[in-house]
Amino acid sequence: MGTVVALESLLAAQTLWHAGRGAVAPADSESTGHAALDRLLPQGGWPRGALTELLLPADGVGEIGLLMPTLARLSQGDGMVVLIAPPYLPYAPAWQGGGVDLGRLHLVEAAPRDALWAFEQCLRSGACAAVIGWPGNADGRALRRLQVAADSGDCLGFALRDRRHAVNASPAALRLEYVPGRERPGAWHVRKCRGGHPPAQAFAWIGH
Repeated sequence: MGTVVALESLLAAQTLWHAGRGAVAPADSESTGHAALDRLLPQGGWPRGALTELLLPADGVGEIGLLMPTLARLSQGDGMVVLIAPPYLPYAPAWQGGGVDLGRLHLVEAAPRDALWAFEQCLRSGACAAVIGWPGNADGRALRRLQVAADSGDCLGFALRDRRHAVNASPAALRLEYVPGRERPGAWHVRKCRGGHPPAQAFAWIGH
């Protein structure tokens, strides 16, 4: 019950965000903040109104750092950034140091059973610029609902999941998999992208 109340209060706090402020990307995308990655993606950035999957070998490989430029830019405008039941308590000074306005960063605590519902509601609401969730056990039907919700809310949705799900089909508009390197730093490989074929080149970004 507490999750429902907190979520209703969060969505009541803001009802509209103005897309595209500060972004250097087409109207249907939002710049990733990494020029090399923007060049790889057919839409020139994160697809807006869509779900993006980040497939990870483990937590903490740089996934939040990858998103940080976008989240910072959105929060400094009119955007609200929401974290749905993160596996670790966010370290506020690090987010602030990354440029995120903490006044526009919101955390929704929820049990696994409620987290998918909260994720979907935030995406659909039209009140959020970006929503990040960790739907580890979501099936194809649940992911499809998240994709539709992101489209309805014109929101950036990010689903952080174990890379073992890479072998499964997904309705997400964009899928990036982090592949650790042996002698070289790891890299993000585009496994699926709306609007074109996945590029053969990987995005080797070593920030954490």
